[in-house]
Amino acid sequence: MPVSATKTLRVAVLADSDTRWKWGSLTANRISPEHSDIRLDGYLLRGRATPTARQLQEVGVQADALREVTAAEFLRAMAEEPYDLLVLSLVGGGVQAMLHGLARVWEGRDERPVVVTGYVGVVYEKLADGLLLRHGADLVLANSRQDADRFRAVYDGVGADSSAVTEVALPFLGGAAHTGDHDPYTVVFAAQPSVPDNRRDRTYLLDRLIGHARLHPDREVLLKLRSKPGEHTTHIEELPYQKLVQGRELPANFRLVYGHMGEVLDRTDLLVTVSSTAALESLHRRIPTVVLSDLGVREVLGNHHFVGSGCLASWEQLDAGHRPVPDEEWVARQGVAAGGDTYEHAFDAARERIATLLAAPAMPALTPYYTPETAPGYLPGILARHHLGPDGALLPGAPAADREPGPVRQIVRRAARGAYRHGVQRVAPVIRRMGEL
Repeated sequence: MPVSATKTLRVAVLADSDTRWKWGSLTANRISPEHSDIRLDGYLLRGRATPTARQLQEVGVQADALREVTAAEFLRAMAEEPYDLLVLSLVGGGVQAMLHGLARVWEGRDERPVVVTGYVGVVYEKLADGLLLRHGADLVLANSRQDADRFRAVYDGVGADSSAVTEVALPFLGGAAHTGDHDPYTVVFAAQPSVPDNRRDRTYLLDRLIGHARLHPDREVLLKLRSKPGEHTTHIEELPYQKLVQGRELPANFRLVYGHMGEVLDRTDLLVTVSSTAALESLHRRIPTVVLSDLGVREVLGNHHFVGSGCLASWEQLDAGHRPVPDEEWVARQGVAAGGDTYEHAFDAARERIATLLAAPAMPALTPYYTPETAPGYLPGILARHHLGPDGALLPGAPAADREPGPVRQIVRRAARGAYRHGVQRVAPVIRRMGEL
């Protein structure tokens, strides 16, 4: 399938949350071979974190078609639609299941899409597990030189082919560089749904943020939230800050904000977070960036990833006026140091590899590292969650629909999601507290 100067590249993205839709759709645009028009079809895998219309609008990527699907519906579409490029933007288990399902539906074919996968941001936990679940794609994207080295080491270490690892950069970096303080000086805390994961630590961070606003009444202090109540993102949020802030007397210069992270960064003079990928966006734009050490520098928080960055600091230091200076060598290894042409060229290797694969006379079969022979006690469970058998075939009774759900089905689905989210955000914390008595 050679790519000519006039060819329209048919691209599909399968995502299971708002952040993964953002990464997948933006990546698809970044890595598509040059001189190609793109038709982008979005598939949203039905589940607990399926994004709402508001979340999709906030991402800001327009797809030519967008629909919610089950695994069975998606695999059926891939068997019938002649796509050139497929981006799997899912949790690791979802990627592995789709790779086996796709290998089954494309069995015996010479032509199939180039399959790409990767991570939406900082990889700070489950490195080996997540990577091996993604093995089998034609390209496994690494968002930095550091990640590319780590990814290859894992694959080589277990005897898996590491040639699919391709260094790129985070696809959503950009925006104007920070050149001077705004009026008013604006401090933004980028919240995370699951870090930290307990009421005490989240309350502590909220108290310090509000305290900073009171200590510096001339500053605007913003709490940047990822989702509104009732919405879910990539990670489960049991204790949303909107709930923790209820009933508090707040200073006039403190506000909760939503919206596109890039637009918030346009007016940011100091970005504060525990370990959010927003720190990398901020560093790319030369905005002073702090990764908090108040709760310790620990793997469970993800802030250990920033050791050596020069960005680790505490609220005590920030209250006293500290402004961090990032380590340039560390930042460069994260793929966020260079702007302009250098950043644009970060995707050249992926584009060239995809163009080469599309021009080949035949595509090889998908060959994940995990098979019923290499992981007989692990793989069947991963596949069964998506109603696939050990051979990648759909199990009897797999949920699928040949038409759009009717009004009753839509109401039932929304009610089920609401009940799940209520259980996560209301019931689960109560049960946990009772267990601690």
